[in-house]
Amino acid sequence: MTMADVGCAGILVADTFCGPMASLPRAGELLAIAAMPSKAGGCAANVAIDLAKQGFDIDVAGCLGKDGAAGVVTSALAGHGIGCGHIVRVESKPTSTTVILLVAGEDRRYIHTFGANAAFTVAHIDRDWAAKLKVFYLGGLLAMPGIRIEELCELLAWCRGHGVVTVVDVVAPRESSNVELGQLLPHVDYFTPNDDEAGQLTGMTDPIEQLQAFAALGAHTVIITCGAAGAIAGKDGKFWRSEIYDMKSVDPSGSGDAFTSGIITGILRGWDLETTLPYATALGGSATLAIGTTDSVFTADQAAAFVASHPMRMVTGNYA
Repeated sequence: MTMADVGCAGILVADTFCGPMASLPRAGELLAIAAMPSKAGGCAANVAIDLAKQGFDIDVAGCLGKDGAAGVVTSALAGHGIGCGHIVRVESKPTSTTVILLVAGEDRRYIHTFGANAAFTVAHIDRDWAAKLKVFYLGGLLAMPGIRIEELCELLAWCRGHGVVTVVDVVAPRESSNVELGQLLPHVDYFTPNDDEAGQLTGMTDPIEQLQAFAALGAHTVIITCGAAGAIAGKDGKFWRSEIYDMKSVDPSGSGDAFTSGIITGILRGWDLETTLPYATALGGSATLAIGTTDSVFTADQAAAFVASHPMRMVTGNYA
């Protein structure tokens, strides 16, 4: 059995995409559309599939129900050669599902059931498995009630002690205190919120001030995606600010997860942040080129060719 380069743990979802449509149907109206595909989604699945496209060996850990929707997720993962042996099927809850409504000219609408993701805990993460990884990624922190901060801190410290690099992402954080972040961030190697999440967590709206706030709480490397404003990375008091690439977006679903997969690619390949950010940005942009979270994400060769032919201006400075 091949040892995984990366273990992707966290939220797993069966996504159903409706659209694109010109408008939502009126009450009582039947709207016929060409297809309503169901695909694997959620942070852990998206990052896993995107990393598999970069040529890495990946395992996934998380919780699914014992239902047909679980098969949508596991079949998609297995189709990319991703290990599913650390996915737990739970009796008490269904597989998490999301219906995504795509209306032309409007932002996406979501109908969601959290389901089995609520059952996922740190205890589901096998230490013997984690010790053999190069990178451990947790996606969906603060949206998984079973993940206790003190238990996660102990796991992350254990990973560092075994030479495993850790990457932690958050999703629509529940009310969280700086005390929790102060416990957590010193144990996280790479923290990857978006600017809205960083704002909720710090109370700051300016990305530089967000970096300063995270650094004050003990963060190491923080990378904040800022939508159309690009991304900003901070480490040891220095920041790198990148732009976005102009791509013809069809569906922005999964772009943040694709960006994170680019960050992990940079870690695995030993790149510095100035090299990593354009690559991550290219992967994030490519995710928007088709309906779904992962279908259009560039392969390693495609991403390398795109970055080489689209030089990116990088702004650097100090924030300490």
